[in-house]
Amino acid sequence: MSAVATDTITAGASGPLYRDLIDRGARQHPDRLAIEFEGATLSFADVDRQSARMANAFHALGHGHGARVALLVDNGLLSVPLDFACVRAGINRVPLNSRLSAREHTRMLRDTRVSALVYGPDLAARAAELAAAVPGLALLSLGAAEGGGTDLLAQAASLAETPPAIAVSPDDVVLTLFTSGTTGTLKAAQHTQSSYAAICRNVLLNLLPAGPDDAMLHAASLIHASGVFVLPFWLRGGRTVIMRGFEPDAFLAHLASGRISAINLVPTMLAMLLDRPGAAAVDLGRLRYIIYGASPMPRPVIERAMAMWGQDRFWQYYGQTECPLTIAVLRPEDHVPELLGAAGRPSLDVEIRIIDEAGHDVPPGMPGEIALRGPSRMIGYLDAPALNAETLMPDGWMRTRDIGRICERGVLHLLDRTSDMIVTGGYNVYPREVEDVLAAHPAVAECAVIGLADPQWVEAVTAVVALRADHAHLAADPETLAETLRSFAGERLAGYKKPRQVIVVDAVPKTAVGKINRKALRDTHRRPG
Repeated sequence: MSAVATDTITAGASGPLYRDLIDRGARQHPDRLAIEFEGATLSFADVDRQSARMANAFHALGHGHGARVALLVDNGLLSVPLDFACVRAGINRVPLNSRLSAREHTRMLRDTRVSALVYGPDLAARAAELAAAVPGLALLSLGAAEGGGTDLLAQAASLAETPPAIAVSPDDVVLTLFTSGTTGTLKAAQHTQSSYAAICRNVLLNLLPAGPDDAMLHAASLIHASGVFVLPFWLRGGRTVIMRGFEPDAFLAHLASGRISAINLVPTMLAMLLDRPGAAAVDLGRLRYIIYGASPMPRPVIERAMAMWGQDRFWQYYGQTECPLTIAVLRPEDHVPELLGAAGRPSLDVEIRIIDEAGHDVPPGMPGEIALRGPSRMIGYLDAPALNAETLMPDGWMRTRDIGRICERGVLHLLDRTSDMIVTGGYNVYPREVEDVLAAHPAVAECAVIGLADPQWVEAVTAVVALRADHAHLAADPETLAETLRSFAGERLAGYKKPRQVIVVDAVPKTAVGKINRKALRDTHRRPG
C-alpha cells in the first residue's frame, strides 16, 4: 500500500469533502480490486499511487490548486485515476465529450479558459487540432505524446506517492460540466468539493447501498451520469468495471459472467439489449440493480424489460447535471402500471416544490415548474450571472425548467419541458443549434428541428425544411436530399445531433408572433400509436 496522508487538509468543512472520500477509500480497501478494463486491473492501492503521482505531476507542470484543466479522454483504465488526480491536486476538471465536433470543443475550451488539455492517445489528432485553434493551450497526453505536448504519465512516474498537501475548501470548484439542459444555451454547471461529496451520499442513500462485494458495469461515458457511481463504489470497496463503449453482446456477456451486481443504462441501451437474440436466456446471476435515467423511458420498453428480467431489479432516477444524481427515484415497488410514467418519489436529501412563474407554490396536485433544494446542487453556472439569477432562487432553491406535479401519493410526475429540447439516446439536442447549421446550406430557405418518437432512440432528431426556389427540384429525391443535409450537419456537429429524418414542406409554420411553431410540427408529424 502507498503512503496516504492520514488526514486531508480541509478548510472549514462541516463534513467530509470529495477529496476526503477518495482518501478514505484508499485507506480502507488497499488490497481490494478497484478497476477492471478489458482484462487489465487496478487495486485500490494502485489507483491511490497513480492518482497521487499524477496530482503531483500536475503541480510540477504548473497546473496547481485552482487551475482549470480540460479532459478529452474516452473510457479506459486510467479514467478513474485521472479524475481522482484532479481532485487531489485541487484542479477544476472540465470533461469534454469526444463525440462532439472540433468547433464545439474549441468553444468549450475558450469559454472555460482552461490552462491545459489532457487527452488519450486515441484522440491525439483532435488534441493537435484544438491546440492550433486555442493559443496557449498546454497539451498533456496519457502516454506517448503523438498529438504534441507532455506525457503526463512519464512526468508522474518518479514523483511522490502521496498527494500534494493543499488546503481545500468546501466551495472549491472541482468539476465544470457542460450541459445544454433545457434552454439550449451552452452552459457549464459547477460542482464543488462539498456538493460532489453530497452527490456520493445521495446515491448511497437513494439508489443503492454499495458494498465490498458489489461491482458496477459501465458502458456509457464516465464523464456523465455513469461516472457519478464511481465514488460511492470506491468508498464502499466495490469494483468499477469499465467498457470502452456500449456493445450489446459484450455487455450481455459481462452480465452472464455473474460478477456484476449493478448497471446504469439510458433507455436506448436497454432497448438494444432486449432486442439481442438470447437476451431472455441470460442468467443475470448477482445483478440486483438495473438503474436507468437520462431520458424518458418508453412504456413498451420498460414493460418488456420487467417481463424478461423481473420488476424487482429496476430503479429509475430523475436528475439533472445541475443536481445529480437523484432528485426523485422510482423504486422497484413503484414500477406498477399507474406509475410507470412517473419520475418517482422525491429523494430523501432533496426538497421539491412545484411553483408558478413568480416562484410561488401552486396548489397541491397542480402542475408547475419543479424547484429543488439540496446539498448536491451545483454552486452555479460558470460566467453566467444573468442565467444564475434566473435559475438560483433565495434560500438555496433552484429552478429546473421542468414542468411537473406531485400526485396524491407523493410521487413526482414530469409533464413537459419548458423548451423544445430533444432527448435522443440519452443525449440532449437543442433544435436551434441544428437549425442554425442547416440554415447555412444553400438549398435551405428555412427549417425547424423537432423530436419525434422513436422506438430505439426515444426521440429522433427530425428536420423540417423548406427549400429555396432554385433548389426546389431536390424535393423529388428526398433520400438524396436527406443524406446531403445529414452529411452537411455531420461536418459541423456531433453525430447524435444530425437529423435522422428530413421532411420537406412548402413553408415552416409560425405562431401568431412569427416564431417557429414546433408544437404544430410535432402534432402534424407525430407517428400513429
